[in-house]
Amino acid sequence: MILPVIAIFYFLLILPQQRRQKKWAAMLDQLKTGDKVTTSGGLRGTIMALKDDCIHLRVPPNNLVVEVTKASVQVVTTPEEESKSK
Repeated sequence: MILPVIAIFYFLLILPQQRRQKKWAAMLDQLKTGDKVTTSGGLRGTIMALKDDCIHLRVPPNNLVVEVTKASVQVVTTPEEESKSK
């Protein structure tokens, strides 16, 4: 009886979380200068420089440069997505 419950938990909870984690890690590996990103804190900016574990973001309207960790990046906005939202 316990084995089917464990299997259900694995397929409904653990496996999808692992897939999301792999997708997020791949997205972080593909970051490059010029990408527009949104952080977990809500900052939206353009990547100016990449370091090992941090990135420098240029944040409008005053073009302030902020250093944040790579792990805080939640979304990369592509030019196609920007044109759809406008």
